Amino acid sequence: MAEETLSVRSLTGVEMTLPIAGPGTRCYGFLTDWMIRLLGALIWLLIASLLRLAPGIQGRSAAHTVWVGGIVLALVTYFLYQPAAEILTKGRTPGLRTAEARIVTLEGTTPGIGALVIRNVFRLIDCLPVFYVVGLVTCMLTPRRVRLGDIVAGTVMVRTDAGAGPALDRLGVQARRTRLPVEALALVHDLLERWSTLEETRRIELARSLLTELDAEFAARGTGLDGAALRVRLEELLGGEQRV
Repeated sequence: MAEETLSVRSLTGVEMTLPIAGPGTRCYGFLTDWMIRLLGALIWLLIASLLRLAPGIQGRSAAHTVWVGGIVLALVTYFLYQPAAEILTKGRTPGLRTAEARIVTLEGTTPGIGALVIRNVFRLIDCLPVFYVVGLVTCMLTPRRVRLGDIVAGTVMVRTDAGAGPALDRLGVQARRTRLPVEALALVHDLLERWSTLEETRRIELARSLLTELDAEFAARGTGLDGAALRVRLEELLGGEQRV
């Protein structure tokens, strides 16, 4: 059976084909993260146990408070590690890095905080009845090997190599800086990449054509801009793209 893939157009206009992570990759990444959060929770319990024996902790009430505090911190670490890690690492937790995988949108960009929260809320369903049976069955039956949380959040897990990872990172950064659709983002970036290799008249023509379609303000008042001003306008659309 052919490997399922996700096609993503990079900012240079080259289409990347990313293999979709299957249940095996998902399990490997999840188990690695699970061991990390379990270890974190156990460390809090160990600290609480040691503090209860400290000379400054006297009386049953103080010892009880310390122990309850340790349990609360352990539970917070265990249950909030996954969503917090996904948000802080932009979809690439330590476990997923180990599995050479990451969470992306269907366009290949970095998921927003809302999408990552949603996919983690649906873990409550995906983990039913035990050991993520619902999630694993859904992964095996759906075209993109996604669980319910991914379906609702519009995300997918892909496997990445050393070359695709940086390209996806760059795409995600630029997508967060601009309101342009990913397809338009790629076209503008491609024009800026090839700017110095194009003839002056040709790049002005292309720049004006793109800006007319994508920039309402330019369409109304910017037709008289020269080449340098057009390039600046394109860079502003990308949210501050560096000159090439």
